[in-house]
Amino acid sequence: MSDTERKKPISTTGDALRVEGGEVDEGSADQLLVSLGYTPELSRNRSTLQVAFMSFVLASIPYGLATTLYYPLVGGGPVTIIWGWVAISAIILCVAASLGEITSVYPTAGGVYYQTFMLAPPRWRRIAAWTCGWLYVVGNVTITLAVNFGTTLFLVGCINVFETEDGEGVLAGEPYQVFLIFLGITLLCNAVSSLGNKWLPILDTFAIFWTFAGVIAIVICVLAIAKEGRRDASYVFTHFEVNSGWTPGWSFFVGLLHAAYATSSTGMIISMCEEVRAPATQVPKAMVLTICLNTLAGLLFMIPLVFVLPDIQGLILLAQPVPAIIKSAVGNSGGAFGLLIPLLVLAIICGIGCTTATSRCVYAFARDGAIPGSKYWKQINHKLDDVPFNAMMLSMVVEIVLGAIYFGSSAAFNAFSGVGVIALTASYATPIIVSMIDGRKTVRTASFYLGPFGWFCNIVSTCWSLLAIPLFCMPTTVPVTDPTLMNYASVVFVGFTAIAGGWYLAWGRKHYTGPPT
Repeated sequence: MSDTERKKPISTTGDALRVEGGEVDEGSADQLLVSLGYTPELSRNRSTLQVAFMSFVLASIPYGLATTLYYPLVGGGPVTIIWGWVAISAIILCVAASLGEITSVYPTAGGVYYQTFMLAPPRWRRIAAWTCGWLYVVGNVTITLAVNFGTTLFLVGCINVFETEDGEGVLAGEPYQVFLIFLGITLLCNAVSSLGNKWLPILDTFAIFWTFAGVIAIVICVLAIAKEGRRDASYVFTHFEVNSGWTPGWSFFVGLLHAAYATSSTGMIISMCEEVRAPATQVPKAMVLTICLNTLAGLLFMIPLVFVLPDIQGLILLAQPVPAIIKSAVGNSGGAFGLLIPLLVLAIICGIGCTTATSRCVYAFARDGAIPGSKYWKQINHKLDDVPFNAMMLSMVVEIVLGAIYFGSSAAFNAFSGVGVIALTASYATPIIVSMIDGRKTVRTASFYLGPFGWFCNIVSTCWSLLAIPLFCMPTTVPVTDPTLMNYASVVFVGFTAIAGGWYLAWGRKHYTGPPT
């Protein structure tokens, strides 16, 4: 593609975004957005640290690891829990660096969707951007759904550390009970995100200190009390126990959904570019910094839990093993519930952060006319401090409708988390692959340019995407004798694909032109 056929990347060096005295010039960031073809409509109210804090909240380590601990317990036990987390963190660091490099050239709320359009050759940029955009939207919506649904199941597990005289949990967790709790959590997250937009950076900052205070409390208590004793280091770091029915090697990979789910939000922060004072420099740094912080927080949380791990055969019978692990370690229900409160609070904050990022993603895709009824979803509510309220309500309704799947399948959470990881991973890979096809020419102007190391990060990111897509369509355990335990991630994914493809044939093929150029 010739230079005249593609919109020239904008210079995003630090000097372009600063004024005398070293302060970030929000006007320069808005000028950069205008040069990319968009009118600034959102409030730029986040600093570099606040962006990093929100990125941390989107992953919400250790909450994200707590709600999905079942998968590595079944997939391989301690080895999958610890070393699976380390391996995925290293891979996702490459993904974050790759996306950060591209984002420093094209920092818009459209994220990977806009980047794909600008990087792709003219003859197939529309279909490439359409595909990437729908993957990105579906991933954002389903991951937000998975977070709120995971919080619901985790709350049920936390309540059931209290038992009846028969040894049963005090909350039966019937499908209607679970759905109603999920509904309440979803409504709460949307209410806070829409009505408290100006205070969300403060909430994200609070979450950082709350997280580490909660993790330290859990670590100290479970290791100091350890009612049922402590495992030795050999067990914690080398014990491998397959309970999935898969062959050992593949079982290890299936168990990686635990770590992949917790880190799947890596690129969601790009949707906040238009609310950041210097997005070309702040967002890439925040993405990479967050992965490093998450890796340490995850190890700090999981290693002590594995040291006090009860019998795995009993834990894999539970949908949420972490409450049982903590109760076993501290020896009483009240103490266990008290230690679980920090995780529950973090879960709600995570849901709020994901709701916020998803609304920006839907808004950005709608303003380019790619979603049915776009004229409604692209509107900004200035009375609510510049919130894309209609887009937020659309994503909320879709999440609630999909949440009803739980009435038909108790493995619905597996489907939500699986399709979220698949869609986001594929959307992240799209601009990276397009950039490599172009010889990484455009990113050479980036302020976050990785040099030759960029090729390594790009290749690792692509290989991970090719593995993750089929991997997380697999059932967690085999053989599947109960249809309600089947992994329906592929069904949900195909359903969204059919909607996207049908809308493209019916409307997009003739009318969709992509982002402004």
